[in-house]
Amino acid sequence: MQYREFGRTGWQVSEVSFGAWAIGGSWGNVSEADAMTALHKAIDMGINFIDTADVYGDGRSERLIARLKRERPDDDIIVATKAGRRLNPHVAEGYTKENLTRFVERSLQNLDTEALDLVQLHCPPTPVYYMPEVFGALDDLVQAGKIKYYGVSVEKVEEALKAIEYPNVQSVQIIFNMLRHRPAGLFFDEARKRKVGILARVPLASGLLTGKMKRETTFAEDDHRHFNRHGAAFDVGETFSGIDYETGLAAVEEIRALLPDGATMAQFALRWILMFDAVTCAIPGAKNTQQVEDNVHAADLPALSAETMRKITDIYDRYAREQVHHRW
Repeated sequence: MQYREFGRTGWQVSEVSFGAWAIGGSWGNVSEADAMTALHKAIDMGINFIDTADVYGDGRSERLIARLKRERPDDDIIVATKAGRRLNPHVAEGYTKENLTRFVERSLQNLDTEALDLVQLHCPPTPVYYMPEVFGALDDLVQAGKIKYYGVSVEKVEEALKAIEYPNVQSVQIIFNMLRHRPAGLFFDEARKRKVGILARVPLASGLLTGKMKRETTFAEDDHRHFNRHGAAFDVGETFSGIDYETGLAAVEEIRALLPDGATMAQFALRWILMFDAVTCAIPGAKNTQQVEDNVHAADLPALSAETMRKITDIYDRYAREQVHHRW
């Protein structure tokens, strides 16, 4: 495992880390035993950064991670969580100091800790980024010792650019993968200048980029890939990166032709992300130890050639750009 500097925090985090949405919910059933085995395998393989949220399984994901930390007291495990999506309705006006404090207190209890390592606003409505009082409330929580650092998780590049104008934003979590290229432009340049950490989320495009899906693949009713294909529950960009499923399958088949010898499609997709030095880490999810191992070994692949990078850009331009580039 290789490690990269996380913004201005002083942390060195595993460049392939662990996204804990899948072990919380909305990805079909994952037993507690499988979730814990996957988490332990991740730490065994050098992962030291886990990303979760208070709404993943209504706190289940956070509580599983708390159990992991109790069972691994000698390991230095950095945990990032998120706050805001518990609001109902999820509106900008709900991002008050009182609500954020309440959410943080609940996460402190779920994670069984005295201070949260990193709290990220959880894809808030765009107007929140124009509300300095929200970031002032986060500053107050840092001063109170409730959180160590804070960042944001965003849907859009424009939101990311606005967020990093606030001086104490340490990180931005954004969808970035072979089917979502736009962050690598202006945003990466600005984040690099400000030493802001970048967490590449949805790195496998909800599994599309594993190459294991087919036109006839079906998903459980409680899996967002079944119920959110058209944005019925949350932003459609969270599911298959917002690309039409069959278009995505066609793009993946062309990407498959570029696969390096000995690599899986998932590893190839993650290695592509790691070619960008502005990225701190990719945070693929994993439901079991096999997926953890597959993800982690992406860090072992040699650098991709300039020709391979150019060909992936060409595939993006032909299949994905029109659908996603200017939307997010």
